[in-house]
Amino acid sequence: MAVFTGIIEEIGHVEKIESLPDAARIRVAASRVVSDADLGDSISVNGVCLTVTDFDDTGFTADVMKVTLDYTSLGTLSEGASVNLERAMSARGRFGGHVVQGHVDGTATLQDRVPSEHWEVFRFQLDDPELATYLVKKGSIAINGTSLTIAELADGLFEVSLIPATLEATMLGELQPGDKVNIECDVLAKYVRAMLDR
Repeated sequence: MAVFTGIIEEIGHVEKIESLPDAARIRVAASRVVSDADLGDSISVNGVCLTVTDFDDTGFTADVMKVTLDYTSLGTLSEGASVNLERAMSARGRFGGHVVQGHVDGTATLQDRVPSEHWEVFRFQLDDPELATYLVKKGSIAINGTSLTIAELADGLFEVSLIPATLEATMLGELQPGDKVNIECDVLAKYVRAMLDR
């Protein structure tokens, strides 16, 4: 099982999307995440754990199943789109974010961005209100693979505050109201909910 931390290493760009009968093949231009890549490695693309099927010094290719295209925002990507990239965490790596598996729980839609002097508030609407069960104020959430803290939460809406460094180091700074993002809830919350349900 690959584990990520939600600390984005690089912004990549979708070079090519090849449509297949029940899948898609995506080529992503990148340099840092392929610097030590091998076939079969896991790379998080906008929070979705994908397997490297081909690579060179300028990028990598991954196959995306139809269920993933339907369930995540990867199905809405177009050539030229920016994507957040992170390699799976190595055993000797620092754990700077939180446990992120690359298993997207659903999507959310950006409602608005409210700038402040030292940060910017992003307000999202969950596309599946049931996911609110796994969210808590000051808890962790991964948005397009980026480890963030929930600042406010109410009625299927949640807010995160992004500092300039995050806006520059990730593709989140390019988001506009109406854009969809991938959401991965905190894995600890999902296990607690599962145990309570039993």
